[in-house]
Amino acid sequence: MRWRLLYLIAVYAAAPLVSAMLLWRGLRDRSYWSNFSERLGYGDPSVPHGVWLHAVSVGEVQACAPLVSALKSRHPQLPLTVTTFTPTGAARARTLFGALARVRYLPYDLPGAVRRFLARAQPRLAVVFETELWPNLYRECGRRDVPLVLASARLSERSLGRYRVFGSLIRETLARATAVGAQSAVDAERFRSLGADPATTHITGNLKFDFELPPDIARRGARLRERYARNRPLWVAGSTHAGLEEEALLEAHRRLTARHRDALLVLAPRHPPRFADVAGQLEAAGLRYVRRSRDADGESAATCEVLLLDTLGELLDFYAAADVAFVGGSLAEVGGHNLLEPAALGVPILTGPNTYNNAEIAQLMITRGAAEVVHDAAELVAQLELLLDDAQARTARGAQGRAAVEANRGALGKLLALIEPLLKDS
Repeated sequence: MRWRLLYLIAVYAAAPLVSAMLLWRGLRDRSYWSNFSERLGYGDPSVPHGVWLHAVSVGEVQACAPLVSALKSRHPQLPLTVTTFTPTGAARARTLFGALARVRYLPYDLPGAVRRFLARAQPRLAVVFETELWPNLYRECGRRDVPLVLASARLSERSLGRYRVFGSLIRETLARATAVGAQSAVDAERFRSLGADPATTHITGNLKFDFELPPDIARRGARLRERYARNRPLWVAGSTHAGLEEEALLEAHRRLTARHRDALLVLAPRHPPRFADVAGQLEAAGLRYVRRSRDADGESAATCEVLLLDTLGELLDFYAAADVAFVGGSLAEVGGHNLLEPAALGVPILTGPNTYNNAEIAQLMITRGAAEVVHDAAELVAQLELLLDDAQARTARGAQGRAAVEANRGALGKLLALIEPLLKDS
């Protein structure tokens, strides 16, 4: 009871601060203002008695795509609602799902907001991806007898320590989960140690491995390669972050062009509100750059050193065009982003050491020889030169990544085996 009271005080205190932050960001990116009332549980009602799936941001939205497609294929009349918390996640969900699912924001974990949201959604089943433990939301699902499944659930050592501080509150929250589909045995044991029911905690694998590349991705990549780097080395730095990470990337590219004078870097910052800042950083650094959003025909990029990818939904296409991919959030203390997209495309991967958000995937790729860890600009440029000078090495690393993805598929079937009996029972 003490922890619950403290949590309620904390969320009531935090909600105005988070709202102010989002509204402030909206001064630069109006998508933060769109559908803001949904964050308080308002908004249009969904078609009742469907499945509600929560994917907090872009990575989780991408991960839940196979499940959304499978549910709609197996149960075409089943209404689906996908919630997210970030504007980029919402935009990606709308792009991926179109008419397959209604997309809206998850409300703050305030009792009233949660009640309003569930009254509008009226789900027969809730599916929450990865690590989203919200006490008031889970409590209200239990009160309304809504079965709740944690899908592709993971829990880092760092998160485990934080959750343990809240003791009984987290045990009570996890007790509301009908089933936990953990990514690995380690994740399953961590959830059990926090209070998840051992009998309903299963190892289903990581659903991210079950994503399907667009059937025309090779053609799309080839078209971009022809447009921007017909006879040039091309490397992509995806989902990058400010500070030391982007500084190291730009320094590595400067050093790389001393040997590969025509090399092109495609730089894709993680957060759209930073696009203008990164453009200013490139200008201040004296690098010739072009913004993708303002490049109508590709001719202006023919002699540039950096192509700033300031559009949404195109990173996968540029990975398909690349010789080498660096995956960001890994030189920064962020925990790393999605290694599976370049791996599935057969593109050799470079990553920083901070990959704790996807530790098992990162270790798999490193062990298989599909990815190499770099710690600074010097190591990054050394690996870039090695790979750009050796087509056979690029092909071998890329093949290992593709094989690792294929060998770890299968989580979707295991997850459906947990979910579909609940659909019949509800």
